[in-house]
Amino acid sequence: MFKNLIGRIVVTIAVSGLILTGSPSLSTAAGITVFKDGDKFVKMGGRIQLQYHQKDPEVGESTDEVFFRRFRPYIEGSLHKDWTGKFQWDMGKAEDGNELAVKDAYLQYKGFKHAKLTVGNAKVMFSRESLTSSKKQQLVERTFVGDHNYGTPDRNLGIHATGGFLDGHKVTYGLSFASASIDPDAKKLDFDTPVNKNNDFNEGWIVGGRIDFHPFGQLKMSQGDFKQDLKATIGVAGFSWDNDDDNNTRTTNGVDDGAGKPDVDSVTGFEISAALRVKGLSIDAEYNRFNADTVDSTVTKGIFKSGSTDLENFAVEAGYMVIPSRMEVVAGYESQDADGYLDEWTRTSVGLNYFFVKKHDIKLQGTYRIGEDVDGVPGKDLDEVFVQMQYVF
Repeated sequence: MFKNLIGRIVVTIAVSGLILTGSPSLSTAAGITVFKDGDKFVKMGGRIQLQYHQKDPEVGESTDEVFFRRFRPYIEGSLHKDWTGKFQWDMGKAEDGNELAVKDAYLQYKGFKHAKLTVGNAKVMFSRESLTSSKKQQLVERTFVGDHNYGTPDRNLGIHATGGFLDGHKVTYGLSFASASIDPDAKKLDFDTPVNKNNDFNEGWIVGGRIDFHPFGQLKMSQGDFKQDLKATIGVAGFSWDNDDDNNTRTTNGVDDGAGKPDVDSVTGFEISAALRVKGLSIDAEYNRFNADTVDSTVTKGIFKSGSTDLENFAVEAGYMVIPSRMEVVAGYESQDADGYLDEWTRTSVGLNYFFVKKHDIKLQGTYRIGEDVDGVPGKDLDEVFVQMQYVF
């Protein structure tokens, strides 16, 4: 039954693509400018991602659901030259008393020649995959290297600077200093924003930065090769986070409460990433490594062993436009290892993307993901199906 479902999903996307290949491509821009007068403007937009997700574990019953993976409107505007403000919220994860989650919320100054300064809730400059918008991903879900549940910082409250140098911005950089939270969990290293915090979040400060080299001109943070021009990039990044000891609710007199959610004392992270775009082929690869310590140095559970872990993530993703700018076949491989794991957790993905209108604006995606040794447990396997319809305006 499960394999039949996979077949139907792939065939549906493929047939839709073949039927619609001959239809005209309409040009649309993300966001709609509803007012403009000189330097003054107001723009509105958003993304809607409706997703079907099925889980089929090796042991246990298969489950599935249909839900809004992301339902994010935004408003952006300016009253003064070089100054812009933006706020975006997500209603796709509404549950219990949490009816919305604040995402981007910042003011931005663009008056410097080689820098753009952002103050507010924005992404820390770490992980190429995380910095690539969810609406511009090849696989339906991000891999380990871009997932805030596994060491990559999320949007955080602070000061962020980005910019570029040399002809065509062949060198780009990013810097961040911010207040950042961690949702304690022995199975994860889950960074979260202090804007949408729970009462047990560990609080602290993060400083980080990145630099990327683009030998053929800037390769922006977007997956898939639509232009078919040669582009390439290689980047490195790092960060350090330290608990300010203001909210260690899981530790009493230096001893963890044993509930499987140990307070985290510190985290350092390192990334090296690369990407290539050429003649319809798109390849992204990334490795990141995190060293994390718990407040109680004796915690041995989940990813932690004796109060510490070296969490390593690796991912490579590739796509090829079998019908240029219209239909793309994709595949990916990712792995994760940690001191507390008995075996390496791996995922292998294959999928198909169909682009209805202008690149990622309107697309249908299907991904089949095979997970082995989930959470580092030998023999704990999980197969998943993701089908997602996206509309961006």
